[in-house]
Amino acid sequence: MIEIPYEPDSYYIFDRGYNNFKMLYKIAYFVVRAQKSLQYKSIKWKRRLPKNVLSEASVLLTGFYPKQYYLEPLRLVKYWDEEKEREFTFITNAMHISAFQVAELYKNRWQVELFFQKAQAAP
Repeated sequence: MIEIPYEPDSYYIFDRGYNNFKMLYKIAYFVVRAQKSLQYKSIKWKRRLPKNVLSEASVLLTGFYPKQYYLEPLRLVKYWDEEKEREFTFITNAMHISAFQVAELYKNRWQVELFFQKAQAAP
């Protein structure tokens, strides 16, 4: 994360191994797959949810280090992926896009990763 030259108004999509909130605080917009151990307190819930969005809430981080490095509210989106038949939880600072768009950004990131995995495996 340190080597990436972050650009303003760009979206950066990370897997759950990148829950470094000190670094994330410096990024204009991010979507990260949340770690299962993420500690947070919900402060506001969205009531009407689109299909496959299980929950959406504004949260404050409560873990010892995360709450020191990221003081502002974040958005937590739980999404059911029908293709993979599993639930994904995302954390983002992009409050202006829909929960579905949050999930789609991550899904597109995964497609790019699969493409590179296939390219490396090819002889």
